Amino acid sequence: MQRIVPIFIFSLITLLSCGTDNDDIVSQANVTFNFSHNWDASPITNTNFNTIQYTNANGEQLSITKLRYLISNITCQKENGEIITLDGYNLVDVTNNTNLSFTPLSTIPTGTYSSVSFTFGFNNDDNIDGIYQDLNSTSWNVPTILGGGYHFMQLEGKFVDNTTTETGYAYHAIKAVDNSGATLVFNDTFFEVDLGKITITNNATFNIEMNIAEWFVNPNTWDLNVLNNMLMPNFNAQIMMFENGKNAFSLKSVNQ
Repeated sequence: MQRIVPIFIFSLITLLSCGTDNDDIVSQANVTFNFSHNWDASPITNTNFNTIQYTNANGEQLSITKLRYLISNITCQKENGEIITLDGYNLVDVTNNTNLSFTPLSTIPTGTYSSVSFTFGFNNDDNIDGIYQDLNSTSWNVPTILGGGYHFMQLEGKFVDNTTTETGYAYHAIKAVDNSGATLVFNDTFFEVDLGKITITNNATFNIEMNIAEWFVNPNTWDLNVLNNMLMPNFNAQIMMFENGKNAFSLKSVNQ
């Protein structure tokens, strides 16, 4: 009897330990971010590119020939204020139909989060010139004369201008810079996209939509006849992009 009791206690401890390990495994979840695109609810993929078929708020007809943009700094904030930041970034490339889905390597604990968000572009701590070899190889750099670092978005295509001529546009978003003086003057144009409160019970997939039409309308109605090229050194144009882009993303659904 004296031998049975210690064996029973050891077995009980082992069972409880195994139960704790299983709970730890179950309490961690992967999060995936899927990106889809539309023009005022009409779905867009690269199969819709290269054809003039969209009309912006200013009445200009246009096509899309290239769309790629950077997201980074995925952040999950718990209800108690604790913040979990998932390392990594993702260059969403609609043109080549790549990186439309992004799963950070780190997991997060299950539970309720008051906010899940990501950054459009790079914040100042991450926007360091030349350090990301994969981005360097995709011509994503910003010229030194404009402060270096990296693009946030490249949206290109053609539009029918006020002479009925098809004209190219290059809607490129970077950190706003005024290089007209002796020194560069910057203004931040990265922004946070807050996906709202969510309870994570299992591996979760966030389905995020970008309404491309929003880049041309809200709060600034975009006139492509005036603002179509050489927008990177245009400080005011970059601020307008920053303001319009805040309305471009929305959370469609979360699958668990």
